[in-house]
Amino acid sequence: GRIGVLICWDQWYPEAARLTALQGANILLYPTAIGWHPHEKEAYGETQRDSWRTIQRGHAIANGVYVAAANRVGHEAPDGGPGIEFWGSSFLSDPQGVLIASASDNAEEILIGEVDLKHMEEVRRNWPFLRDRRIDAYAGIDQRFLDIDQG
Repeated sequence: GRIGVLICWDQWYPEAARLTALQGANILLYPTAIGWHPHEKEAYGETQRDSWRTIQRGHAIANGVYVAAANRVGHEAPDGGPGIEFWGSSFLSDPQGVLIASASDNAEEILIGEVDLKHMEEVRRNWPFLRDRRIDAYAGIDQRFLDIDQG
């Protein structure tokens, strides 16, 4: 299959996933280094990690592709400050968002999962999200958000 590589911050943008899928990617690969600042972990940690998983699985579903998210593990504090704690949790999702393989949050691991292009095509036939897009309604998507209060 064809692999589209989107790096780190790209993982949050549906437009990046969509454009890569429209260019023929069967797999979206997101190598990343994401985690939390240690002082935020208790309050926001699980919610942030769950949001990260959810949005990428959403990219898989909305585009009928596999998503592979590779993330670091461990703690890094190069300047002696609090640093960042990477949350690991790498995974492979199928075109319906089903997790095929997932890693732990605290150890380097190699994940192996099967990518079945026939399954991908079947999902795309049954959930024709790419075909049924309302491209006539997307004017302005290339514009930044304009705050109403700013006029």
